[in-house]
Amino acid sequence: MVLNANSGIQLPPISETLRRTTPGAEMWLYKPISCLDDGHVMLVEYMGSDESIAQAARVSYGAGTKKVSEDQALINYLMRHRHTTPFEMCEMVFRVRVPMDAWRQWIRHRTASVNEYSTRYSVAIDSAQKTDPKQWRSQATDNKQGSGDYLSEELGTKLSEAEAQLQHAARDIYEERVNSGVAREQARKDLPLSTYTEAYWKIDLHNLFHFLGLRMDSHAQYEIRVYANAIAEVVKDAFPMAWQAFENYHLNATYLSGSEQEIVRIIGSFPVTAAKLEEEARKFFNNPPDKKMAREVEELIKKFHQLNFVAK
Repeated sequence: MVLNANSGIQLPPISETLRRTTPGAEMWLYKPISCLDDGHVMLVEYMGSDESIAQAARVSYGAGTKKVSEDQALINYLMRHRHTTPFEMCEMVFRVRVPMDAWRQWIRHRTASVNEYSTRYSVAIDSAQKTDPKQWRSQATDNKQGSGDYLSEELGTKLSEAEAQLQHAARDIYEERVNSGVAREQARKDLPLSTYTEAYWKIDLHNLFHFLGLRMDSHAQYEIRVYANAIAEVVKDAFPMAWQAFENYHLNATYLSGSEQEIVRIIGSFPVTAAKLEEEARKFFNNPPDKKMAREVEELIKKFHQLNFVAK
């Protein structure tokens, strides 16, 4: 290490500050991962490595530790205690091809930099996501924004045929407008949300983990889960230590709220019968037994089952 005479901060030699590359990220560069019927995600650039995360954290107290095992322990500590800034030292840039309806959910994550294909300047991409007859889903009865079971293949076949007709008609009308001299920005207005768009999406690792935590969840819409799972394959190879920490402390973790911990104290001993658990949970959350089970009660019961707190 060398000492910067002006700042007093210990800096690594120039040879150690050159751009870091990781084999896991390098093997994914410019290799698209297929998603849905005509979509993809592709890593086109990245910055940093697991070592970058550890080095950023150690700036606070000088040289610190350097062994790989110590890097993993440090990254685990950072993730466990939600020290997020060191993870922001790493960034990834993806080129994505995604249906516009899924893209609308995607860009709600405002912590990324985005540049999208413009249908004001260019002709809209001639591709729309098609639904397999077996993939049509019913509306969930217990979740206003979610899906339920799959519909019958017989009905799905009819729906897919109607979908194809609609998509072809919309595209024909769009192209007729463009060929007639209508401005592209106006000609596009009746294109379906199934139309594919493309974009460059740049995000730091901390916010990428937040995105993946939400969009890989079983409650997320299937179509965006496909993309999140594809991105996760790249991240786990590019930043294996950080991914291990994220998987352990977030993806596979179960947290108890203050209210849920209070119910644990009230019940006292475990395992508890399902009936007793529901009774106490409803009482605590002021959810009478003759009313529909509140979402918070449902979530608590699910967590207790995962933890084997409920007698079989």
